[in-house]
Amino acid sequence: MNPFIAFMASSTGRIVRIVVGLALVVWGWFGLSGATGTIVALIGLVPLVAGIFDFCVFAPLFGAPLSGTKIRAGK
Repeated sequence: MNPFIAFMASSTGRIVRIVVGLALVVWGWFGLSGATGTIVALIGLVPLVAGIFDFCVFAPLFGAPLSGTKIRAGK
């Protein structure tokens, strides 16, 4: 298993994804203006939602399942 994917599927990785996603959404929404802020906020939704619903969007690129539960189980 790829160490990056293993980390991202861990509890710590989920927390990092949620915090980074939330930070991007807040920065895009309140710190930037116009289309740039909207784009950054929308990009921030990807790691935020992935962390909340426990899936890793990069895992299929490395041949691992999308589900964080399955990654941690070694499936």
